[in-house]
Parts: sequence; structure tokens; C-alpha cells
Amino acid sequence: MITALSNPKVKDVAALQKKAALRKEKGLFAVEGRRFCEEIPADRLVQAYATAEFAASPEGEALCRRLKAEEVSPEVMEKMADTKTPQGILAVVRMQSASFAGWGPGPLLILENVQDPGNIGTLFRTAEAAGAGGILLNEGCADPYSPKVLRATMGAIFRLPFAVTEDLPEAIRTLKASGYTVFAAHLKGRDLYGEAAFPEKTAFLLGNEGNGLTEEISGTADALIRIPMEGKTESLNVAVAGALLLYEAKRQRRHETPGTAVQDGKK
Repeated sequence: MITALSNPKVKDVAALQKKAALRKEKGLFAVEGRRFCEEIPADRLVQAYATAEFAASPEGEALCRRLKAEEVSPEVMEKMADTKTPQGILAVVRMQSASFAGWGPGPLLILENVQDPGNIGTLFRTAEAAGAGGILLNEGCADPYSPKVLRATMGAIFRLPFAVTEDLPEAIRTLKASGYTVFAAHLKGRDLYGEAAFPEKTAFLLGNEGNGLTEEISGTADALIRIPMEGKTESLNVAVAGALLLYEAKRQRRHETPGTAVQDGKK
């Protein structure tokens, strides 16, 4: 049992919770709680840790045995955990591959400079629920492996393919070269989102909560589309916008009165 707060393993896990740069350098992140730990792919688990109380509980015994969890004291668990009231188990996990290989057939979300961890996490959950093929984020987005984002994903971080790119324009060009049509959610959009026909290989561009998409990135889109708003509202929450677009694409894939086609290249 690990009881010393000065133990190197304890320090390493605590640092992963706090430092995005360290997570990126090591290619590792930490997850907490029974439900999260149950989702960990076997080939990505590095090490699990659990308190004796959790390991002896009905819901924890089998899980700790499967993950080969190392026992730690409650004080050590508090030191390693990001939450104020740890559930008694956490694990260090390898980050997933950043390649597009193995992404699903559904529409993609492309996020530029989305800052709020709650929005990122909600977009992961919504994308999974709507059958999205994956999410592409630029480095200006909130770290998808931060504790706040992880909690907001409710485990979708393990079930939905995604990648973080240093060169978003180039990544978009790669997607377009492979047949994707890119639609940007934009206030200057010519077509309403419910009037555009989304082909099988569709990607939606969503931008920063306050500033929207940059001109450079919106310029990579095949078409600009907008979501109608009434009253004095100037913009929708980015997670709400993402949900509307993904579910409209899902509706169209189910052959329910598809929208009219958007002419290629016109914005």
C-alpha cells in the first residue's frame, strides 16, 4: 500500500491532473471514478490505484482485480485526485492515436478555439449520441484530457474518435481531399441549416464562444450555414449549435425530408 504523499507515483499522478503540458509530453492522463475506470480500454491502461475501502466494496472488488489496482491510503487518493470527494479509484491512461484511421462514418465536428471545458465535454457526449464519426480540435481548444473536460464527457472520451491538430487548415484540406464537404456555422451563412443537404461525408466547423470562427478557417468551408435566431440573441451556445447540426444530419441520414442542396463553393 502506498501511504506516503511524497511517493514519486503520487506526485506524478497529481502533476498530470494539473499540467496540460506534462500530459502532452508524457502522452498520459488520469481518470477518476468507477464508471470512468470501467470504460478504460485494456491496451491503454498504465496503472490503476484504489483505496482499500473501494477495493472491498461490491462494485469495486471485481474492477480492482481486473485493473490490477495498486492500493493507496485515503490521504494519498485525495492527493492524486482532482475531485474534492474522490470515489476511491483512479487510473493513468495512454492518450489515443491522433490519426484519422478508424473514425466512424457519421458527420465530423471540427472545433476551432472552443475554450469552455463544459462545452467541449458536452460536444463529445452529443457527438456520440448523434452518431458522429469523430471530433477534430485545434490546439486553441480547451485540453480534452483536462479533468473538467473528462468529467463533462461522461466517458465519451473513450468511445468517440478524436484528434488534436497543430495545423487545422491542413487537416481540413486533408479531409476535403478524402471527400468531405465542410460546412461552417456562421452568422453570414446564406442557407439555413435545415435547408442545406448534408452528404454522407460531412464535417461541421464550429468556432470560439465569443468570436466564432476566424476568417482563415471559415474560408476553408465549402458553404456557410446559419441557425435562425429570434429576439435579441446574437449567438447560440456552441454546444447547442453542434447538437442542432449533428441531429439535422442524423435526420437526413434517416431519409426524413432532406433539405435542398447547397451549391458547391457558394457561401
